[in-house]
Amino acid sequence: MDNQNVKPSLGKRLRRAGLATLALLVAWASTLAFAQGNSASHASANGLAHRHAHLIASDLRNVVNGGSLGKVPWARDNGRTRLVQVVISADNSTDRMLTGLRRAIVQAGGSVHRRFDSMGTLSALLPATTVATIAARSDVFSITPNRTVARTASLLDTQVGANDVRPAVGGVTTLDGTGVGIAVIDSGIMSAHKAFLGPDGRSRVVARQDLTQSSIDWTVGVDTTSTLLGGSGSSLDDPYGHGTFVASIAAGTRVPGPDSTGIAPGATLVDVRVLGSDGTGDLATTLAGFDWVMAHARDYNIRVLNVSLGSDSTDSYVDDPLCRAVRTAVSAGITVVVAAGNYGTDGLTQIYGTISSPGNEPSAITVGAANTHDTAGRGDDTVTLFSSKGPTRGAYVDANGVTQHDNLLKPDLVAPGNRVLGAMSTSASGSTLSAMPANNIFSIVQRNPVGAGLMLASGTSFAAPVVSGAVALLLQANPGLTPPLVKAILQYSAQPVGGANLVQQGAGELNLPGAVAIAQSLSRSIAANVANGTMNVGDSMLAPGATLPAPWSIINGVRVDWSRFVIMGGSHLLTGDVLLGQFQAVYDPELLWVNGTVSVTTPTISSSGAVTGYSDGALVSGTLMSDGVALLDGALGPSSLLAATGIFSLSSQVTADVFAGKADTLVGGIVLANGISMAEGMSLAEGTSLAEGTSLAEGTSLAEGASLAEGISMDEGTSLSEGVLFADPSLFPFSGE
Repeated sequence: MDNQNVKPSLGKRLRRAGLATLALLVAWASTLAFAQGNSASHASANGLAHRHAHLIASDLRNVVNGGSLGKVPWARDNGRTRLVQVVISADNSTDRMLTGLRRAIVQAGGSVHRRFDSMGTLSALLPATTVATIAARSDVFSITPNRTVARTASLLDTQVGANDVRPAVGGVTTLDGTGVGIAVIDSGIMSAHKAFLGPDGRSRVVARQDLTQSSIDWTVGVDTTSTLLGGSGSSLDDPYGHGTFVASIAAGTRVPGPDSTGIAPGATLVDVRVLGSDGTGDLATTLAGFDWVMAHARDYNIRVLNVSLGSDSTDSYVDDPLCRAVRTAVSAGITVVVAAGNYGTDGLTQIYGTISSPGNEPSAITVGAANTHDTAGRGDDTVTLFSSKGPTRGAYVDANGVTQHDNLLKPDLVAPGNRVLGAMSTSASGSTLSAMPANNIFSIVQRNPVGAGLMLASGTSFAAPVVSGAVALLLQANPGLTPPLVKAILQYSAQPVGGANLVQQGAGELNLPGAVAIAQSLSRSIAANVANGTMNVGDSMLAPGATLPAPWSIINGVRVDWSRFVIMGGSHLLTGDVLLGQFQAVYDPELLWVNGTVSVTTPTISSSGAVTGYSDGALVSGTLMSDGVALLDGALGPSSLLAATGIFSLSSQVTADVFAGKADTLVGGIVLANGISMAEGMSLAEGTSLAEGTSLAEGTSLAEGASLAEGISMDEGTSLSEGVLFADPSLFPFSGE
């Protein structure tokens, strides 16, 4: 067994770095409360903020208590016994193999299917009558159903500015992602497609792992955690075709025919297949994909993980297993890019609150879709109608029996995702099409030559890899960036699009030249210094002799002004020159600041580099942000759709506020005392209610979840009538298709 290397806790590293000195905040900060006005009650000095021990997810609880099974695939009535397939999050700090819990499951008449070491998680089969008993164990945090997971369904180089940064590294080395590994958790990658060939003629798909299986075993009384479940046995690398398309957008090279070059055509790809031939999978298999990536990240230099799939979870991000998997990967230094989902409209109306899991995880870079209207210029770009909108609607029930929603700002930014050109998956001979092109025959652009097929598709699934490719370029330009710093750079340099608001587009549309310019101005030793605890809040992050670039870029010959703000933890808007010029504690990938509390996730890493577990807790004291950082929360005012304020503020107006100097510059920085930051987020006042999908004061209704159905060819040619309408949540189903 590998020796375990547990990194020193963040709290200890902050104290060692001399950051525990406290300062008083200005009084107005205490009035700021975005979605959780009672966030103080969510903090715990001894555990992750509002971690809910013994939690049973609401959809699972309903089925366990005798509710109708409907079409849920994770429950079955077997004679007089109701069986449920679940994912159990547990404390493996003293029993890393979870031996006691596994034994208890089998003794209760259940079975154990898989163990995910990096997350302290099991997938299992339980009789419904035993769920509460297992949940009551002292080593169990939460039990979630094994929900369905599905794919969230180029002129590209010119549009995002990739062509403008190709020779950007020293004017000699091509900036194309060389040396950076991108893992794609999806339906597979057709490794022989010409889009993935390197200069030596070999495929840049350097590793493949198929974790799919034909069916989930309902046998009770067994423990199969030591057995690696096999693949589907398909003759196609990618029987559905989604993963091939996604990978080509992130890292495809040009093939004969229309130019379909991806963003980082020199990056290597790691194919982790978790979706079946119909483009769907389940939670347990997806978690197995995350686990595999974290076990092999060092082997293939995986710095970026693309997740163009999602689940309709109603759990808070704190408890949701997919969100926790993202959080662990980020803490281990992997930048995770997630599709927001395609649930922003039902064809007639816009729907808010439709971000799917794990796009609702604050540490993820969640990407919505922009419509370029098939032009290279950015002046006519809009946010697509289908792109999922915030705020996030995951929830938990507090000690008083009240449902508390996360209500965090998402997505983080948008990228082109309408009528994108990418690689089409086929059999090696080209005679058999994968399901996605076969079902969308009119989207095929070319079938020949063999291994060079191309098609068009739309969806946030295909906007996410645009950003994944961009992250690979940033990490090639500066390998010393941490995942939270990468996210901040992408947002700060983004360009607000048209009349879209914060919960439609985040900071704006990807601006690659701007992001690369910032990355190149920063030190290449930031990540190493953070890891060894020698980076203090307020220390310069600039490279020797460098200054931050002017806040604008030239893309395709046109000036593009930056947003100049960053959404932190989904609950704070920050700006100021020192935000990127000086180190902020929140750039440590183990730390996550949401509303008024700070949680810490510390990975356990073996001598081989594999993540074998993690510990979590809450930071009690320390300086989070340096003197001179400016907070925009108060300037936005209470949330009103009609007035376009609060979370409904236009992103362009937020940028205008930055230029007008309306942000509150903090003297003494932002500090944490007794586990609470006085800066608690933006206000949702004036009678606005986001609970349980009830109507807002403006007549707006928020959806409670997300359908897993995704239109692969959701190209837009229509607009919504009579302005913006909002659908009743009852029109927005939870069940997958």
